[in-house]
Amino acid sequence: MRTLKNKNKNKINIVTLGCSKNTVDSEYLIAQLAGNSFEVVHNSSDRSAGTVIINTCGFIREAKEESINTILDFVHAKKAGIIDRLFVFGCLAERYITELRDEIPEVDSFFGVKNLKDIVKAIGGDFRDSLLGDRIITTPSHYAYIKISEGCNRHCSFCAIPLIRGKHISEPVEKLVEQARKSAAGGVRELIVVAQDSTYYGLDLYKKRRIADLLNRLSEVPGIEWIRLHYAYPASFPDDLIYAIRDNPKICKYLDIPFQHISDGVLGKMRRGITGKETYSFIERIRKEIPSLALRTTIMVGHPGETEKAFNELKQFVEDIRFERLGVFPYSAEEGTFSALNFKDSISNVRKMERADEIMSIQNRISGEMNSAKKHRRMKVIIDRIENGFVIGRSEHDSPEIDQEILIEKTGTDPCPGDFTEIEIIDTDDYDLYARISKPE
Repeated sequence: MRTLKNKNKNKINIVTLGCSKNTVDSEYLIAQLAGNSFEVVHNSSDRSAGTVIINTCGFIREAKEESINTILDFVHAKKAGIIDRLFVFGCLAERYITELRDEIPEVDSFFGVKNLKDIVKAIGGDFRDSLLGDRIITTPSHYAYIKISEGCNRHCSFCAIPLIRGKHISEPVEKLVEQARKSAAGGVRELIVVAQDSTYYGLDLYKKRRIADLLNRLSEVPGIEWIRLHYAYPASFPDDLIYAIRDNPKICKYLDIPFQHISDGVLGKMRRGITGKETYSFIERIRKEIPSLALRTTIMVGHPGETEKAFNELKQFVEDIRFERLGVFPYSAEEGTFSALNFKDSISNVRKMERADEIMSIQNRISGEMNSAKKHRRMKVIIDRIENGFVIGRSEHDSPEIDQEILIEKTGTDPCPGDFTEIEIIDTDDYDLYARISKPE
């Protein structure tokens, strides 16, 4: 083994790219490394660590490009003597490990998504079974992600996740409840439940969907005030989950369901297992059952088979439903997926981006209208941070980092991050709200 030149030989910088599920993976790794007496920083920009470990994303073209560029940035830092060792793991490495080894030999080692023990050994540590399940939270201390399963059993034609992460594997309820207890003991008050398909949870372990039961069990953990669910699947949506969100005051009236499209022709090519008519009926039902629900979705434009007529159906869908939150991304043909193997990617990148812009233009107007209607409304928020002269908070309808924020006037006796408080909206724009602390009525 070569001698390290960097004076911070015991310091490791873990850089996490991609989704919140990757964040959880990094947190498990940090706990193992810290248990070996390494000094670990997360997403540090000071380049003072002797070793850098990059957790990569390989979901879509843009994410892969970001991962490659980040690796190359740290390769330059290694060549300049700023860092000594560079390791790469995660989705991109899992999928392209042979190509990456050939193309970027400056990286000391590449690892897949399930090689935590090998990473710890390569760094010079001992993997400790006593730390299994332990995480060091990298988010602000009052909220944390909790990953309830790995992989996915869906067969969406455009998605490479099953090729990368494998089949759906649920974590046992008891293990997740214990994670929640540890998080709450550390000050976490909001749990954000994540999985590739959270509504599939339990089918492999318990032979039935148990996501509603899990959320209710998590809500019983002392100290946890909010539970937020991400990445639900619209087909075969479990009825008891609707009732749990409706009836349990600790479960946020918030659902992240990537509908992707509304045209039957495109949905069929995507292999989504649901029709446009069924989608409209499902949304009508959940909004009827949960009137205060904030519905977040993701839309894909430019999938093979998306004619101008199909795209116009999609625009009308966005107009009709008026989603509280919406993201959009253009289709990219991912190697090995059903779409890439069977359909010609015939829509130009320029037209894909035009379609994405058209969808977001509609959503910008809808979001502005919805926000304007909130003026003078009172609501409960959790405080995230103090920044630029404002106290920054979120309502139960907003997930951190991806949804809008509430900018609250400072008074001199302000709530602290992690506190819950009542506010009154005094002004709005398309994607933010402005507020003041409510006075007692």
